Amino acid sequence: MSLPLPSFYDDAHVGALYLERAARVTDEARRYAREHGVRPAREDRLRIAAFGIDAQVAFCQPEASLFVPGAVEDSQRTLRWLYRHLDRITGLVFSMDTHRAFQIFHPGWWQGPDGQPPPPLTVITPADVRSGRWRATRHPEESLAYCERLESTGRYVLTVWPYHALLGGLSHALLPAMMEASLFHALARDTPTHIIQKGEEALTENYSVLSPEVTEVSGRTVGRFDQALFDHLLAFDRVYVFGQAKSHCVLSTLMDLKRRIEETDRSKMGRIHILEDAMSPVPVPPLDPLPPGLDFPRVADEAMRALQEAGMKVVRTTDPIEG
Repeated sequence: MSLPLPSFYDDAHVGALYLERAARVTDEARRYAREHGVRPAREDRLRIAAFGIDAQVAFCQPEASLFVPGAVEDSQRTLRWLYRHLDRITGLVFSMDTHRAFQIFHPGWWQGPDGQPPPPLTVITPADVRSGRWRATRHPEESLAYCERLESTGRYVLTVWPYHALLGGLSHALLPAMMEASLFHALARDTPTHIIQKGEEALTENYSVLSPEVTEVSGRTVGRFDQALFDHLLAFDRVYVFGQAKSHCVLSTLMDLKRRIEETDRSKMGRIHILEDAMSPVPVPPLDPLPPGLDFPRVADEAMRALQEAGMKVVRTTDPIEG
C-alpha cells in the first residue's frame, strides 16, 4: 500500500519559489514516521536509491532562464512518488548543477567581431573560432582546443546557454518543494540526503553528474570520472533516476552509468530504473536548418531506447515498486 501525502504538500505550489518550511516539515516527518510505522532506512532489506539529477530552480521553475517545459509536472509526479514510497526509498541522492559567470558555455566567455556576446543557444564550432566569428575573451588557445576535443567526441556541439544555476543565486537551489521532500525523507527515515555539486570547471561542460564532457584540455586536467559517486549509487540494489533535462544532464549521466557498468559488472545494469515520466527534454532550438544533433527530443528518445536495450529498466511513477 502507498503512503498518504504529508499535509504540507500541495501540487499547486510545486513550481513556486518560497523558503523551505524546515520546522513544519521536520515536525511532521517525525509524527508521520510514528503514525505510519516508517522504519529507519538502515533496516531496509531491499536498498533503493532515488537519484535526482539537477532538480533545481534553474530548470524546474517557469521563470528561470533554462526552464525545461514539462519540468513542473515532472516534479509533481516525482514528489507524489517519493512521498507514497517513502518507506521503500532507502536513500536520496541529488546532483546540483553549479556554475559561475565566466564558463565556456556562458555568453561572457565569447564575443563576436562587434564585441558583443553570442545570444543563448548559439552553437560554436572549431571552424567558428578559427575564422574569428567567435573569439574567446579568456584562454583563447585552450578554448579552441576544447571545441576541437568536444567535436571529436561526437556527443555534443558547444552550445552557449543562458546564465543559469549560478552559485549563490536562487536558481542554484533545489526546487523548494523538492528540498522539503528531501528534508522530510531525511527525518522520517533517519538518514542524510547525499548531495553533490558538479559543473564549476570553467573550461568544460559537465552535463553528466559523473564526468565532464572533456577531461583534459591542452595538457590540463579539467575533470575526472566520479568513482566515489558511482560506487555509492551501485551499492544500492535499485536506483530510480529522475530530473532534468532528459536530453542533456539525465541522458549524459545514464550513458556514463552504462559505460562504467559495462566495464565493471554488466549484471548490475538492471539496477538502473529510469522514471520516464519524471523528466523532459530541452525543446528544439529555433534553427533552420536544424542540425540533427540539436533535435534534443529525438536524441533523448533514441538514447532511452538504447539504454533499455542495454538492460536498464524504463518505468513510470505510477508503476508499483516490486520486491
